[in-house]
Amino acid sequence: MTMKFFTKDKKPKLYDVLAAAVVAAAAVAVLHFAGKGELSLVSAVLLDVFFLYLTVRLVVACGGQIRYNPYSYNTIFYAGFALFSLSVLITHIVLTFRIAAHPDVYGTDMIISILASSARNYMILSAPFILVFSVALCVSNVSLIKHEGLRLVNVLGIVLSALMISGEVFMFTFDYNVSGSQTEVMIHDLFVNVFAAVYLYYECMIIGVIFAEILVCRHEPAYDKDFVIILGCGLRKDGTPTPLLAGRIDRAIAFAEKQEKKTGKKITFITSGGKGGDERVSESLAMKRYLIEHGVPEDRIIEEDQSVDTMQNMRFSNEKIKAAGGGKAVFSTTNYHVFRSGICSARVRMRAEGVGARTKWYFWPNASVREFVCLLVAHKRKQAIILAALAAAYVALTLLMYR
Repeated sequence: MTMKFFTKDKKPKLYDVLAAAVVAAAAVAVLHFAGKGELSLVSAVLLDVFFLYLTVRLVVACGGQIRYNPYSYNTIFYAGFALFSLSVLITHIVLTFRIAAHPDVYGTDMIISILASSARNYMILSAPFILVFSVALCVSNVSLIKHEGLRLVNVLGIVLSALMISGEVFMFTFDYNVSGSQTEVMIHDLFVNVFAAVYLYYECMIIGVIFAEILVCRHEPAYDKDFVIILGCGLRKDGTPTPLLAGRIDRAIAFAEKQEKKTGKKITFITSGGKGGDERVSESLAMKRYLIEHGVPEDRIIEEDQSVDTMQNMRFSNEKIKAAGGGKAVFSTTNYHVFRSGICSARVRMRAEGVGARTKWYFWPNASVREFVCLLVAHKRKQAIILAALAAAYVALTLLMYR
């Protein structure tokens, strides 16, 4: 079953999750200071219910966000953290059975300890995935360097792999066989738990980005569009499209032909891209010439030759669409660039779906890393808030563990 995009008018809100978290935390705190034994089992069950609710709510919110606007930072967040919430749920269900079997051994102290260690536990559980992902990323980067040459931008995947593996190695070595006074151990645990929380955040973001990119690249928009925007990406020295840009144009042509065959509706092409300092003509004009050479009538082509980046591509193209009377739009770009382009589209209040042109297998992973970095940079404030909240939560749990 194909997920439908842009079918909801309101994006999902998670205020209920915050309220549930406050209620669960307050209840567990009261039971923690009231006693152990049967009260520990009540606390464990309360947390099981909460994390089950949180996991389901995140999955539902992810589906709702996709139907509202899939090209969103929230899509990444919901998908990534739903997996983490599921891992915590499973851990707590196991603990609940242990408390039920041995209430004299497992108390609320153990519940808080498991919560405080949840980020560390997730790092341990996901270590095989990190290893396989990092090795695959390095292999694709080595092949990229072999074909395209050694440049800084071509080693981003290797750098990310090194950082992820280094983080796992550091956690395993630094957190092993800790000794010292209670204060020293507490300081150690504070550092480790906060480090794991930061690592957890970026790992969830990586998983979320992978999910979102696969989702939007596999999606085929409905064949009812009035415009197809082709995003520029550089020209050859002779002023003709590079293979990467030609792939975007060909993808737009293929969509237009399929739409006309299925519904009889013709589409108008918007070639979006200005003239770089080292380019003979604008990317827009080069794309227009390419389209005409491939049988597209000139009267079905609108040039947008002022943009210099993806955000301007979307903003200026949207203005062209409004000037032409408005209508439904789809944009064509390279597969790894679809998700971030969609975010730019949403930011200029244009509900456009994307189609992605294929690229070489060794080029996509490294380019996706670049897109991932760009996404992080574009949402610095939101990330700072989430990271601060995560760090504060793990600090509070660790201090409570050593009350």
